[in-house]
Amino acid sequence: MQVYVFDNTLDGLLTAVFDSFFLHQQPEMLLGEGEQLPLFADEPHVVVTDSGKAARVWKGLEKHLSLEGLRMITVSWLSEERTLNQPLFNFICKVFRQKGSSVTDQLSLERNASDADVLGVRNSCRRVLHEQLRMKQFIRFQKAKDGTYLAVVSPDHNVLPLIIDHFQDRFNDQPWLIYDAKRHYGYYYDGTAAPIHITFEDESAVPFDLTNGKLDEDVLSENDKIFQDLWRTYFKAICIKERMNPKKQLSDMPRRYWKYMTEKNDSPNKHI
Repeated sequence: MQVYVFDNTLDGLLTAVFDSFFLHQQPEMLLGEGEQLPLFADEPHVVVTDSGKAARVWKGLEKHLSLEGLRMITVSWLSEERTLNQPLFNFICKVFRQKGSSVTDQLSLERNASDADVLGVRNSCRRVLHEQLRMKQFIRFQKAKDGTYLAVVSPDHNVLPLIIDHFQDRFNDQPWLIYDAKRHYGYYYDGTAAPIHITFEDESAVPFDLTNGKLDEDVLSENDKIFQDLWRTYFKAICIKERMNPKKQLSDMPRRYWKYMTEKNDSPNKHI
């Protein structure tokens, strides 16, 4: 059994595709670093990530896939699902094996839900896009005394790159920070220039709680304290006991988002 091992980066996966064609091999399994080799596997080929090789593969994909197909690859990769590695690798290889085909054939491949590899990539892409929509709905900002708005999130998938433009358009005259506590990075927007990618060397020193997203009392704006209480009161007021449907609520607003939501954080209805 021919096995390739790569470094769990998209450039690494694209390099694996390059190596596969260069070495005239079709590995039966693509594993990320740290994953256990199957029994009776041959000595694995360790893929050395090469940005030049990855760029050549990507340029080839740009020639043979539609913008929808290219986006399917980049968005699905944000899922961070280990189970995506093999179908994504197989799908990209299939694209190049069909490179002499017509445009119609190429479109048929990337939209062919009956192909297990294409379906795997499309499903990962769909889950990421669904998550980014929920992030737009469920993000809650708090205002600090210096005027900066903070939101802490912890999505299942790495969707921050997909939602930043939305918040820049919506709050284009206000400074804000959206921070992913699960992946330890965020984007800061100062109200003028493009949002910048940021990390903290020492997360224990940040003025907010990563477990629930709350700003420290000494940096939280007085007005924001009032607005949070008003929002919780409003949320309680519109909750009609006779029409409560916990199952529907959990479907529309999964519990994993609650810890960062004002109306669920310290709310009388947080256990609904």
